[in-house]
Amino acid sequence: MQWTDDGIVLGLRKQGETSVVLELMTAAHGRHLGLVHGGRSRRMQPVLQPGNRVQATWRARLDENLGAFTVEPIESAASRLMGSGLALYGVAHLAALLRLLPERDPHVELYEAARILVAHLHDPDIAPPLMVRFELALLSELGFGLDLSACAATGGNDALIYVSPRSGRAVSASAGEPFRDKLFALPAFLRERLSGAPVPMTPDVRDVTAGFTLTGYFLDLHIWGPRDIPAPEERTRFVALGTQTP
Repeated sequence: MQWTDDGIVLGLRKQGETSVVLELMTAAHGRHLGLVHGGRSRRMQPVLQPGNRVQATWRARLDENLGAFTVEPIESAASRLMGSGLALYGVAHLAALLRLLPERDPHVELYEAARILVAHLHDPDIAPPLMVRFELALLSELGFGLDLSACAATGGNDALIYVSPRSGRAVSASAGEPFRDKLFALPAFLRERLSGAPVPMTPDVRDVTAGFTLTGYFLDLHIWGPRDIPAPEERTRFVALGTQTP
């Protein structure tokens, strides 16, 4: 068995004296593990840093085996990420989110979203709203996507400013007004993307905070809660840094 694919380094663990077990999110083969012989060498350590993009060739005698990676660098993100606490917490949270996916299950669009997110994790204006969108995309890939395209009560798509915590569907201003204290806010940067209007590159802190409140609730409802795991500490710290008032 053999294949070659692009991948984002999520993490690694030591194996023996000189090797590591590498965890990648690959473009066509999903989240995948493999042994890297000599992965602890001076030459390989800078390549195998979380967030880096690599080309990996995986080989194994049988498909169910752990197999071994041969890795070549494509793009180094580590130097850009190391200078930012937001970026370091962001790449750790991204890895934790991707570990919710079944191993070796391909998610091509999610890989592309992760690649774009990593490229902007150092930017405090762009990274937080991108992370909100990534969390929404992950929920969808796991089968718990929110329906923000039309009002749950009227079926219309005008003035969608709320989200129902029960159904995960959008609610219009008029239909939701009597229940506004029980509904989540639908941030403007998500509404505008749905409507086809230009998406602001730097949504305000209030909208970003509302976005994380929304995704955090549904991640806990459908993912963390049923698995009896707490929300990752990396997410808490990323959200805190990403929603600071300038």
